[in-house]
Order: sequence, then C-alpha cells, then structure tokens
Amino acid sequence: MSGHSTRMQLTEQQRLVRKRYLVATLITCIALAMVFGAFHVVKLGANRMNDMRARASYDLKDEHKRIRAAGEDIQLHKQHKLTEKADDTFLLTEVTALLTPEQWAEVDMIVEIPEGEFLMGTNSERADAQNQPEHKVVLQRYYIDKYPVTIAQYARFVARTKHRPPLDWQNGKVPENKLLHPVAMVSWFDAQAYCTSVNKRLPTEAEWEKAARGPQGNRWPWGDNMDPTRLNTYYNVGATSVVTQYESGKSPYGVFDMAGNVSQWTASDFAPYEGSTAPAALFTAKALVANTPEDKAMKVGELVELENRVFKVRRGGSWKSDPFSTSSYHRNYSMPHYASDFFGFRCVQDVPAG
Repeated sequence: MSGHSTRMQLTEQQRLVRKRYLVATLITCIALAMVFGAFHVVKLGANRMNDMRARASYDLKDEHKRIRAAGEDIQLHKQHKLTEKADDTFLLTEVTALLTPEQWAEVDMIVEIPEGEFLMGTNSERADAQNQPEHKVVLQRYYIDKYPVTIAQYARFVARTKHRPPLDWQNGKVPENKLLHPVAMVSWFDAQAYCTSVNKRLPTEAEWEKAARGPQGNRWPWGDNMDPTRLNTYYNVGATSVVTQYESGKSPYGVFDMAGNVSQWTASDFAPYEGSTAPAALFTAKALVANTPEDKAMKVGELVELENRVFKVRRGGSWKSDPFSTSSYHRNYSMPHYASDFFGFRCVQDVPAG
C-alpha cells in the first residue's frame, strides 16, 4: 500500500515539473514571436526607407552638403526681413510673359470645398500628442487654391507690390527654371501679405485638413496607406517639384500637393485640441537663444519661452520630411517670422454672401 502511494506521489511531482517546462516553453515561444515580429516590422520599415533613399536624386551620404545647420535659415531670413520692400525688381509685363495664358489659368485655379462635417485629428496611439484626439468639425463652404502658390505667382506679386523677393532668389531675380515649383523661403507674414494682395487669406488648419483628407478622413490625401510614388518627400526628389506633378496624390476634392513638396503655413495658432492630453509646454512659443559668442559661432543655444508670442501651424510635410510627417492630420509649427527652403503656402477664399 505504501509503495503504491509513493508511486502516486512521484507521478504528481512529475506532472508539476512537466507543467513548469510547458509554461516556460510557452513563454519562450511568445517572447521569440514578439522579437521576430518586431524584427519584421523594423525590417519592413527599413526596406521602405531604403526604397525612398534609392529614389533620391543624389547620394544621401552627401546630405550634409545640402542641409544648412539648424537655425541657419532663420538667421539668414532675419537679416533678409530688414528689407521690407524691393527698390528694383522686375516689370509685371516681364513676369506675365513667363507663362502661357493656359498655364496662368491652371495655377490660378481654385477648388470648392463643400459645407459640412469632417473628422479632424486622430486617436492613433502612435501619432504625436498634438495631433490627438480625433474630433468632428463643421465648416462652411469655401474655396482653396488647387496648388501651392508657385514661384511664377509670387513673382507676379513681387512685381505688383515691390514686396521683397524670397531669400533664395539669387540677386532677387526670378528662378525661371522653377516657375511652376512652389515658392519657398517665405515667412508666415510673407504668405499672409500675398493672400491679402489677391483678395484671399491663409486657410485655418481645419480648412486645410478637410481639403486634404476629404469626407472619409483619409490619413493621406489618396487613402490610408503610405505610397512614396504619390508625393515628394524624404529626399526622394531632393528639392521642390512642379506643383502639377503628383496627380495620383491629389485629395478627394482634387487639391494637389497636400502631402509633401512644401510644408504649408496656415492662419491658425498652435494650440491644443479640446480634450488633448499633450503637455501644455508643447504649445508654448520658444526660441533658440545663443548666450555667448561661441554659441553664436556654432549656431547653438538654449530654448527660451517667449511671452505673448505664438507658434503658427504648418501642414502637409515637405520634400525633406519623414514620410509619416506628411499625414494629413499631422501638425507642425514654427514662429511666424521663420522661413526655410521647405516652407510654402496656399490661400483660401470665402464664398460671397448671397
């Protein structure tokens, strides 16, 4: 009897040992699956980035030669901004002759955005905090430029108003080989001045986002999946591109370049959405201040909060942005007097009453 009991007890111990082995094996399998799953995701991401790098128009090992130091554009533009007006530019007749009547008609086109509700923002946990939460917004009917404002259009504005040309126009001359590229190196104030001159205004970020996402709330103008063939981003071109180029990337309303090419100024201050859990400090305007001559020489400093100043929202990503910054709900931001070679804009127009 005692022998039978001992055999039963040993069997129970064996079961416990086997159970521990099974649990340990299961945990190991789950851990391996997670590791290999993460590796697969990273591999896919790396493949996508490599694919986009392969599309670049130059070797990205030379990227440092093409990018100015952080803040250098800002300092250059700060000096440039001292010249509010240009004494000697070019004649309006000269600018008008740069494009055919058909080309002028095309770049000047506007698109009607219907009245109604749309989804703004996102609830995606992977999205930046300032893009959350998703919420519904109702807008009245309005018109938006079909394309970002081009160099040709901005040249016409300069000729009419004697507004200073963008800093990257060599000796203030129109870069005639890029007439149908979006104008860049413009501050928020420059963009606002242009829109006012043509009886329009800068879009609110809600107006911009609705025109980009359409009634279905797409992540990108064409849908919810990233497609590098539909936009100019992450150095796949290496510079701005002709505004009519990416027809396959247009929004459901037929608006071009709402992702990539140039990051576009909006009229809106950078502020949290209702219900946002983003830290308040994120929305506080700051500037890089160099406290010593050495810091100034190296273009480094510390971020200092600015009283009574606000960031302005930019949308759409750019030719320099990482692909996911081109999501239609993604909010970027800058001080309004900043300008860079990937800042551009477009205008909107209210529907006349009656």
